[in-house]
Amino acid sequence: MTTRTTTFATTRTHGLAFLLAMTVGIALLTVSGMAQATVVHDAAHDVRHAMAFPCH
Repeated sequence: MTTRTTTFATTRTHGLAFLLAMTVGIALLTVSGMAQATVVHDAAHDVRHAMAFPCH
């Protein structure tokens, strides 16, 4: 018989990692979508097209 134990520290670490990943992802999408600099916007626009993501 095998007993599986999950500690609060492990669950909390995974939760913090998920929250950090979501925060960074949303920040990147927001910055690239609302960028005013032409170079940054064009780079983000090209990436969206390369990933087949509809942008306009």
